[in-house]
Amino acid sequence: QVQLVESGGGSVRAGGSLRLSCVASGYTGSQYCMGWFRQAPGKEREGVATMAGSNITRYADSVKGRFAITRDNAANTLYLQMNGLKPEDTAMYYCAADPNCWFPTMIESMYPDWGQGTQVTVTS
Repeated sequence: QVQLVESGGGSVRAGGSLRLSCVASGYTGSQYCMGWFRQAPGKEREGVATMAGSNITRYADSVKGRFAITRDNAANTLYLQMNGLKPEDTAMYYCAADPNCWFPTMIESMYPDWGQGTQVTVTS
């Protein structure tokens, strides 16, 4: 059974940092895409950063230079290092996975597997 479990969310002041983690289980190998998406109150869910098993990455323009997505295949864990956080980064952050992906996409409908989410709140 596939499972994605996020952790690491919290409340920080603007300019602060957080690192999100997503532990994946139930997948075979490591050649699949994983990514982070977020949904702010009243807004649609959007892609933040995604990564293929080949380590190809994609970032939303709004987070380039501030966020970094990495993965530890041995630990089946995906990370999102978030630096220079802004109040507009406040959202529920979700981990997603696509076991049939070779090139990461920011299209959420392409990801069949999702975690429950972890809340990130940035105060000014």
